[in-house]
Amino acid sequence: MADILRCNHLKKQYGGFTALKGINLELPEGKVVGLLGPNGSGKTTLIKLASGILLPTAGEITINDMKPGVETKKLVAYLPERNYLDLSKKIDKQIAFMADFYKDFNKDRAYEMLDRLGIDPKRPLKDLSKGNREKVQLILVMSRDAKLYLLDEPIGGVDPAARDYILETIIDNHPADSTVLISTHLIADVEPVLDEFVFIREGDILMHDSVESVKAEGKTVDGLFREVFRC
Repeated sequence: MADILRCNHLKKQYGGFTALKGINLELPEGKVVGLLGPNGSGKTTLIKLASGILLPTAGEITINDMKPGVETKKLVAYLPERNYLDLSKKIDKQIAFMADFYKDFNKDRAYEMLDRLGIDPKRPLKDLSKGNREKVQLILVMSRDAKLYLLDEPIGGVDPAARDYILETIIDNHPADSTVLISTHLIADVEPVLDEFVFIREGDILMHDSVESVKAEGKTVDGLFREVFRC
């Protein structure tokens, strides 16, 4: 199975602070992977490097054997931790913009998911609750037929019922050969949808393994996380 993302001695510094300390990582195609660690562990930095928003200080990161840039943006669908949409615009205008910008955007899928939620596409985002805004953002991202989905804390700011919907949306709407990287510190919530997990702390990769291997030892990823990250 080919790797969609590779990091080779990848390092990122902000001034005197080192966010990533020369990590090595390979993520295969067709997997749902949890990027798991406490706040401030380097999760968002890694995702921003993969999306092309940041440049490495040293080392290399590649998407489908290419350095992040114009070509990889055609393959990557990125959901940032914070709202990135114009709240004054109506949802259908946001959909039209995405369809114009990305050739792989599926408008029918977007409208179908909105309908399932009972969200009127003629409403501006500012009229929605915070939870529904986050759902709309996720719908826009998951309506692309991307090779790599980078989701930064997609369930961090919503209630448990909304978390369930968001995780179901992720699993039901990504192509089978694509990879989904979910950054979160809410391990128990995402564990049921994961194929693999990466533990990261203070810019270092501590562990990268399959969920099945953890289950075979009679453990859970959440339980293992608590052991590894115990204060």
